[in-house]
Amino acid sequence: MKIKRQNFREPFQILIDGTFCQAALKNKIQIKEQMPKYLMGEVQLCTTNCALKELESTKDLYGAKLILQRYQVRNWTNPHHYFVVTQDQEVTSGLKKIPGVLLLYIILNTIVLDKPSLCSVNHVQAVALREMVTPAQQQSINNLKEVQGIGQDGERQGKKRKRKISNPNPLSCLKKKKQTQLLKTEDKKKIRQRSIPKTNPKPLVVGRDVCFEGRI
Repeated sequence: MKIKRQNFREPFQILIDGTFCQAALKNKIQIKEQMPKYLMGEVQLCTTNCALKELESTKDLYGAKLILQRYQVRNWTNPHHYFVVTQDQEVTSGLKKIPGVLLLYIILNTIVLDKPSLCSVNHVQAVALREMVTPAQQQSINNLKEVQGIGQDGERQGKKRKRKISNPNPLSCLKKKKQTQLLKTEDKKKIRQRSIPKTNPKPLVVGRDVCFEGRI
């Protein structure tokens, strides 16, 4: 097992709550005997005041309370690396967001060590990367990221472009033509129209009398 790589050393600190004790009692699991065999090392079983107070409010968990009272009471601020042993799904979901926390629970009458959470895996990869890269190289990487506009999360951060002050449209600056010019063009069109010439009547000679066509 790769427990020691996470700075977990014997005796392993096992932090237990009432839900795990109740599941162990139901499945007839002897925690004190089976936990050292499962982790292949010496263990120290402990609990918290909050876990004990939680069992005091429920009479159905009296047997789990008797088991939990045998363990050493610790505070959450203790610097030791804990194995957290619980059947509470809400507690498990919250602890998976903390890197380096190992979780144990019971499935089908068997104690199971949960696989490392995604948060723990990312933390280990980040630590390994820092160990491989020297401070000078890391500074160069940060400078390149800043030049390329890449943030700490790896996403490119685009610079906000300032809107340039554009010149006005030259067509909008033209002066409007006066109405008099429109009138002149209309007069020219009238002049261009072809006028019909007036014709004088031709004279007709009938004998000695002269008369005009249309006038007798």
